[in-house]
Amino acid sequence: MTGISRSSADLDPRRRRILFRAWHRGIREMDLVFGQFAEAEVASLSDADLDALEAIMAEEDNDLVKWVTGERPVPDRFRTPLFARIAAYRPDFSPPAED
Repeated sequence: MTGISRSSADLDPRRRRILFRAWHRGIREMDLVFGQFAEAEVASLSDADLDALEAIMAEEDNDLVKWVTGERPVPDRFRTPLFARIAAYRPDFSPPAED
């Protein structure tokens, strides 16, 4: 998946904003992680989960990619079930094997 495929017509303005921001992060790896997560789950997230998602998305992409890939440990404040669900959308960041 390389871009938004979910219609936002049925979403309230806050969820539309989050979905757009999830696909326009600045670092393509984070577009893929947050975009795929938002497409799949933004419609069903509670207000508390939306608050937490917005707090996570406010972090620097360079930090987020290191936390998601395991290059650096996730800070305690983000060691939550929501962050684990987001990180589960991690694409394979490994370079393709050469034959």
